[in-house]
Amino acid sequence: MDKSLRGWANGFIGVLIFSGSLPATRAAVADFDPLFLTAARASIAGLLATALLLALRQKRPERRDMASLGIVALGVVVGFPLLSALALKQVTSAHSVVFVGLLPLATAIFAVARGGERPRWAFWLFSCAGSALIAGFALTQGGDVSPIGDLLMLAAVVAGGLGYAEGATLSRRLGGWQVICWALALSLPVTAALTLYIAPPSFSEAGPSAWIGLFYVSLFSMLIGFAFWYRGLAQGGIAAVAQLQLLQPFFAMALAAALLHESVSWPMIVVTGAVGLCVAGARHFAR
Repeated sequence: MDKSLRGWANGFIGVLIFSGSLPATRAAVADFDPLFLTAARASIAGLLATALLLALRQKRPERRDMASLGIVALGVVVGFPLLSALALKQVTSAHSVVFVGLLPLATAIFAVARGGERPRWAFWLFSCAGSALIAGFALTQGGDVSPIGDLLMLAAVVAGGLGYAEGATLSRRLGGWQVICWALALSLPVTAALTLYIAPPSFSEAGPSAWIGLFYVSLFSMLIGFAFWYRGLAQGGIAAVAQLQLLQPFFAMALAAALLHESVSWPMIVVTGAVGLCVAGARHFAR
């Protein structure tokens, strides 16, 4: 398997893991404050990341890498989790899919600005078409609409796209899992202190679904998923592999059908196929 295909395989695994992030966040913010959830998930992941770096005796990042790690931390450790958690207090996870469809396009834009990539013009046509299909399909499904929630999700997309592109660029030097681990470890003093400061006096009102949501976003969304995602973006090209995230809403629907026995409609299958063609087209014209 060549490097490009390995990148797509790693990116695919990352997207599968991320597919549960917004539903898990929605479940967690039902009982946890969004700010506490953001700090707690980063702290839990940060403790695991620090232990992993120490156990494997990883070399410290160079001084030139610190600014990029700071951008990664602001984008994906704090920015996207906090903004999306705040948004999901206003809108449903189904409605948030509208904005998830814009994330690959935002990542591609930052791949040009920060990663030095130069996709061909046809790539942008396929990328925009895929984003439009996702947003259009999500809008036809209905859901709660809130101007504040929409603005928060849009800001989350910008933060996420920047964090994805910056982390993938840095992964070419440090490695995929090392980048997210160092970003989490460097953020740990702040996130741990914040977690302790804003922790509720009692967790008795938090239900099992909220705890499961917290566990998922801490271990899988914040740590394991990024290890695969950053490696995939670095290997296969940031702009190209980022388009895999266009399929994330449909992966989530497939998981719901398999695990929760929810129905899958014919329009859903048709749109999934069309989005798949857009992903394939974007991959072909990315370089």
